[in-house]
Amino acid sequence: MEHLGINMFFWHNYVLIFLSFFICTILIALAPRAPRLAGQDDHTCAVQSMHVRRTARVGGLAIFLSIVVSIFFATCASHRCTGNTIAGPYAHLILASLILFLAGIFEDLGFGVSPRDRLIATAAASLAVMFFFKLWLPRVEIPGLDMVMWHWAVGIPVTLLITAGVANAFNMIDGVNGLSSLAAMTAALTLAYIGQKSGYADIVPLTIMLASIVLGFFLLNYPFGLIFLGDGGAYVLGFILSWLGIFIISNAPEVSPWAIVLTMFWPIADMVLSIYRRSRRKKATTAPDRLHAHQMVMRTLEIHFLGRGRRGLANPLTTLILAPFVITPALTGLMFWDQPRAAFLAVVFFSVVFFASYTYARPIVRKLKRRVQWVMAHS
Repeated sequence: MEHLGINMFFWHNYVLIFLSFFICTILIALAPRAPRLAGQDDHTCAVQSMHVRRTARVGGLAIFLSIVVSIFFATCASHRCTGNTIAGPYAHLILASLILFLAGIFEDLGFGVSPRDRLIATAAASLAVMFFFKLWLPRVEIPGLDMVMWHWAVGIPVTLLITAGVANAFNMIDGVNGLSSLAAMTAALTLAYIGQKSGYADIVPLTIMLASIVLGFFLLNYPFGLIFLGDGGAYVLGFILSWLGIFIISNAPEVSPWAIVLTMFWPIADMVLSIYRRSRRKKATTAPDRLHAHQMVMRTLEIHFLGRGRRGLANPLTTLILAPFVITPALTGLMFWDQPRAAFLAVVFFSVVFFASYTYARPIVRKLKRRVQWVMAHS
């Protein structure tokens, strides 16, 4: 019977992979006949654009529809794997995320939902989750702050800040093929492992189903970028992952919040750097630019190695180059899931590496290229 439960569990995931892939395929086929699927404007001309052709931006529709279907699988999967039925609470989480999905998908379709309105939608979605579950982030392992996190006047604003930040972070890194979806799959699978190790097994089928859904999209997004995640997908993935992390922290006291941060380190670090960079330049923190880490890597490839006309190659190659930087912190979170001090030091270490790489990598590449050219010219 146990063996049958495991088989049924994996069967659900295969269905979700296929479903997400199938819906994406339909959206790709419809895009030439329905330009609205690629947005109202030519987003290839946008400041932050890293692609060369109009492409369907509504991959989030496939993601969200597949997530809705996964609610029906949650009852069977969770009961067979953990003995509990968690479809009801899971449905409440998805219902709350509907608010954010609608804001994102309307933006993807070209109806012009402002960053402020999307931020309000994120806050509303998080408030809905807190209403349904009667909880907020219980601890952050910051001396002094944990002592007052129990009070709603502190706990609710901190939770709103974190969940909105993570949702926005996944949207910010959705600039090259596969990067945001790779980060989402990595986070989901590492959260599943931490949930299993900490004894909070209820979270495992939900996180693996989410990873399966993203994989179905990823197969069409990487490397050729046939469809994009869009705001409706990126915001929802970041939002759901942030709350799954909070559920683990709330139900497994031995899990370090810093380990949860490590599972989503890359998008969080890129977001923090973006806020700092824009604030220092006295620009709105929501204003788009071309200075994200993935954009810098891609331009370096185009300018110094591949040539400016090779964006179709530079785009997926950027994700391949950055993949170790996305996966390594998450794996470190697995190692230190119940060791707060080690997890915190790991966050500090990866932060130093991230910011140092962002600051010095491109000048070093430029100098190295000049050196190679000089050697070749004089050989």
